[in-house]
Amino acid sequence: MIIKKIILNNIRSYENQEVSFPEGSTLLSGDIGSGKTSILLGIEFALFGLQPGQRGTALLRNGTSEGGVVLRLDVDGKEIIIERKLKKGKAVSQDYCSITLEGRKKELSVTELKDKVLEILSYPKEFSKKQNILYKFTVYTPQEEMKQIILEDPETRINSLRHVFGIDKYKVIIENVSIVASKFREEKRLKEGQIANLEEDKESLLSKEEELEGKHLNLSSVEKELFLRTEEMGHAQEERDEVLKKTEERRKLQQEIEKTKIVSANKKETLLNNEKTLEQLKIQIKDLESLKFDETKIKEAELKMQFKKAEKEKLNEENIKITSQINSLNLKNQDIRKIKEQLKHIEICPICLQNVGPVYKTNVLNNIDSETTENLKKIESLASEKKKILEDMKKIEADISAEEKRLSELRMQKMRFQEIDGKRAGLAEMEKSSEILRKDIVLLEQHAENLTKSVFEMKKFETVLELKDKELKEAIKQERIAEIKVAELKKEIEVFSRQIEDLKARIKKTEEIREKMEIITKLEEWFSGNFVSLISFTEKNVMVRLKSEFSRLFAEWFSMLVSDVFDVSLDEEFTPIIYHQDYEIDYSYLSGGERTAIALAYRLSLNRVVNSLMSRIKTKDLVILDEPTDGFSEQQLDKMRDVLRQLEVKQLIIVSHEPKIESFVENVIRFRKEHGISRIVEERLI
Repeated sequence: MIIKKIILNNIRSYENQEVSFPEGSTLLSGDIGSGKTSILLGIEFALFGLQPGQRGTALLRNGTSEGGVVLRLDVDGKEIIIERKLKKGKAVSQDYCSITLEGRKKELSVTELKDKVLEILSYPKEFSKKQNILYKFTVYTPQEEMKQIILEDPETRINSLRHVFGIDKYKVIIENVSIVASKFREEKRLKEGQIANLEEDKESLLSKEEELEGKHLNLSSVEKELFLRTEEMGHAQEERDEVLKKTEERRKLQQEIEKTKIVSANKKETLLNNEKTLEQLKIQIKDLESLKFDETKIKEAELKMQFKKAEKEKLNEENIKITSQINSLNLKNQDIRKIKEQLKHIEICPICLQNVGPVYKTNVLNNIDSETTENLKKIESLASEKKKILEDMKKIEADISAEEKRLSELRMQKMRFQEIDGKRAGLAEMEKSSEILRKDIVLLEQHAENLTKSVFEMKKFETVLELKDKELKEAIKQERIAEIKVAELKKEIEVFSRQIEDLKARIKKTEEIREKMEIITKLEEWFSGNFVSLISFTEKNVMVRLKSEFSRLFAEWFSMLVSDVFDVSLDEEFTPIIYHQDYEIDYSYLSGGERTAIALAYRLSLNRVVNSLMSRIKTKDLVILDEPTDGFSEQQLDKMRDVLRQLEVKQLIIVSHEPKIESFVENVIRFRKEHGISRIVEERLI
């Protein structure tokens, strides 16, 4: 990763400042408090956002409501732009985040952007939920923080380094193994409880299988008894059915008697009705024979009515003709009135185009009035004539109605007269039917008498049927008892069989649980013993190798900064041990420059070890040193040139107010704060 540019907007002492970083070594120079460290804090904020415990007010410029940073990076030759903004509400919080990759900008949440940055930098995924301690210990560490880790108690320091080295996973593995082993033990206890009744279930299974065999033998004898009872019931059913047929025949004979009596009664009633009808027909025939009907009266009435209708039609035609004449005269008078109205306003004749004088108009109007009067007289005469015709038509219509009524009466008389032959034929037919009915009644009465004798003879079968019903009920009862015994025994066998199957399934499942318990026991023993020992051994070897490499590098870097009178190394907790002429010296007895040298050597050694351990991380080409020479003597400052040369990184950024450092670097950016606002006052870039 190479930092190209950062833009600060209302961040700490900056209003709006753009800072470009070339490759190689760059010094951010200026007096104490000029805003140099704010640049480094802005870079860290752009990459990782606000850290746990860090307040936005520490970054946002006082008196402003919003601010932000824009950071341009180069990672593997690709330009990446990261933008973060702060906004002041009840508290200062991150308001906006975005990242631009390959020219495409994407807005993300705070967490999503941090995860994306860690992915781009190839940092291990577990660092997404941790503070950016890997970045601090390998790229940028405020000098006081590095001194602080040296002064921390050994357990805190070793845990921090485990975290940075990424080997705290071994501790997590051991903790997880302890949890897993505990779960295994808990599962083992649970399964021991589940298999506690295994032997008891096996004994119960043998007992139930023996009892089931006895029930199968008992079932055979009960089924034989049921077979015999079923045969007895069948015989009783057959005998009862034979007797039932006889009683059914008697019942049918009784029904036949009732039916015969009903038919006989119906025929008697029909005969009585026929005799009444015969008397009425005889009277009607006698009345019709007394009638005398003249056919010529109907013809005379029809001719008279035709004459009246013809006369009415003629009057109607005359009425239509007169009405047409009246309408024609009325239309002519309307036309005359229109002409008369037009003449009143005509001054020039439309035909001859001569003036029309008053005298001419008067003569024409008089002629028109004479014609109108004549027409009105004709209309009056025609109306009088029409009225007379309508009166005549009304009289003729009354005559036609009277004739139609008379003609209808004559036709009714004709029809009644013509009915006499039909009535005579009906009379003969009814007399014949009455005779047949009398004969049928005699036969039906004889048949009913014979049926009554047969019914009396078959009455004895009712007593026999009652006896057979009792015998059949007893047989059915005995068969039902036998069926219940068979069903109960089969149900018992079914229940026992199901219990046996359930016991077998439970025993099988319990044995499977026992096998699993044995596996769990072996796993728990292996995890608690072999695996934990293996992980502890692996962790110890890794830590020994890291400590050896760390200690070697630490001694080399320290020897470059401090005279040969000191020997340094690291103990098991990575605590610096300083010797002077074979005597161990406490860290607190060292001078300020020597303490700084210890912290810087520790910092650079840690950088090398981590970059070697995590060779894929993208920040190994960048080192940021914040006031690395605090308290150095002139001699130590001179040695700093060799230290910087030994770093061999693509981009080195140093924050220092030490003027001598300017001669050690390739680029210098000078800052100054005036009236509370920081800005660049000089850039010397190669």
